[in-house]
Amino acid sequence: MEKVKVIEIKKSVFAENDKDADALRSELKGRGVYLLNLMSSPGSGKTTTLIKTINLIKDKIRVAVMEADIDSDVDAIKIKEATGIQSIQLHTGGMCHLDAEMTRQGLDNVALEGIDLVILENVGNLVCPAEFDTGAVRNAMILSVPEGHDKPLKYPLMFSVCDLVLVNKTDVLPYFDFDMDKCREFVAMRNSKARVIPICAKTGEGVGQFADWLLAEVNNWKNK
Repeated sequence: MEKVKVIEIKKSVFAENDKDADALRSELKGRGVYLLNLMSSPGSGKTTTLIKTINLIKDKIRVAVMEADIDSDVDAIKIKEATGIQSIQLHTGGMCHLDAEMTRQGLDNVALEGIDLVILENVGNLVCPAEFDTGAVRNAMILSVPEGHDKPLKYPLMFSVCDLVLVNKTDVLPYFDFDMDKCREFVAMRNSKARVIPICAKTGEGVGQFADWLLAEVNNWKNK
């Protein structure tokens, strides 16, 4: 049987994206802008968490947000109305993730002068967003209690690339079979350096710890 040429497209796409991501990180470093990539599944509470967190830190550092979705501008409007900070919406045209070039296009539409921190709220998905380096300094994700403590076992890449895991909706822990100790154990299996912070975006419980983490991250990064 005649052989055909096989091209490893996936590998080359990721390699090219990694180059773009490194270049973007370097550029943002030169401008003094820290980029955080926040991921999760739909409905985990990303936007509510951001609103609570931004209102805790916006008087200490200057923050902007990029909201990514397949469609709609609902989240960007919520952020702007609830916090008063600069917020833009990115439409991915049906794609379930952002890559470095897409992130750069978004940043080109953010007034970065004087901004210390840009938070990128990635598309709600536990698979695709984890595969693409956006150029962020750190990756964080939100796991909500109703999703279950076994998600690190089912979506290993997402948890392996994240530096921080926020376990949201702790107010409903009594109503779900969610084991926080098991969750920490499973996260550590994927990434022993990842920090786990239980929070409740609705009540604000634990959100201060996330705010403190962000402030320390931005401060340490700027002083490197």
